[in-house]
Amino acid sequence: MDWLVYPIRDFLVWLFENTLEPASNYPNLIFSLLLLFGATYWMLLQHKLNKKADSDPDQIK
Repeated sequence: MDWLVYPIRDFLVWLFENTLEPASNYPNLIFSLLLLFGATYWMLLQHKLNKKADSDPDQIK
């Protein structure tokens, strides 16, 4: 089983040392901003759809 686990471990260590450590905190910042913009867009779209549903008298509520 070691023949499978050790290469995967070595690859993950290499990946962490060569991508995440030099990137510092930027991946967290990018992900947080993406979530913020996505949630804002979702809320604006939901507000628009709620107004459309309120103005439709044939809407089942």
